[in-house]
Amino acid sequence: MAAVSIPVLWGGDLPETLDFYRTLGYKVTYEMTRPYTYGVVERDGFELHFGPTPKGLSGEEAHVGCLVLLDEVEGLHAEFKTALRARYGRVPDKGAPRITRFRPGQTRFTVVDPVGNSVIYIQRDESDVEYGGSKQLEGLARVLDNARILSEMKNDDKAAIRVLETGLRRFGASAPGEDKERALAMLAEISSTATESGE
Repeated sequence: MAAVSIPVLWGGDLPETLDFYRTLGYKVTYEMTRPYTYGVVERDGFELHFGPTPKGLSGEEAHVGCLVLLDEVEGLHAEFKTALRARYGRVPDKGAPRITRFRPGQTRFTVVDPVGNSVIYIQRDESDVEYGGSKQLEGLARVLDNARILSEMKNDDKAAIRVLETGLRRFGASAPGEDKERALAMLAEISSTATESGE
């Protein structure tokens, strides 16, 4: 039998955490509150486990997270968005809980639960990422690719904003109009999201 690795995330207020995952279509398979808290949720053949959260430490502060590799992520993101909108009256995109945005062709997204745990859903056939932008591209096109990687793959909107601002200063005057428009639109979108989330 093959070895299996299962992440144990912070449980926080365990009933609230488990209820959040029920919203996303997970099934709660184990829940214990004494002598300590421990819970398990399962969906599509994989499990997430939740243990006690250290006193005075949130999952967000500790950057607790895990990766879930799947054959397809776009449909799952749409399903999660629909479920979160039904529960909260909107799709939460800042604070905790939240879900990151998803663009056509993207191969991953992140869900942050009420405790602050990050679960990153990644398409199994995702190509290798060239940090710094694809070497096949030049100028502002490469800057755009790098900013996309920082924002979508690393969830680092601050770095993406810096890269776009620097790239526009350096290549804006000589870049094709389409690339400049895309860079300005991406900068506006990411800046808006970062401002709303208090980054």
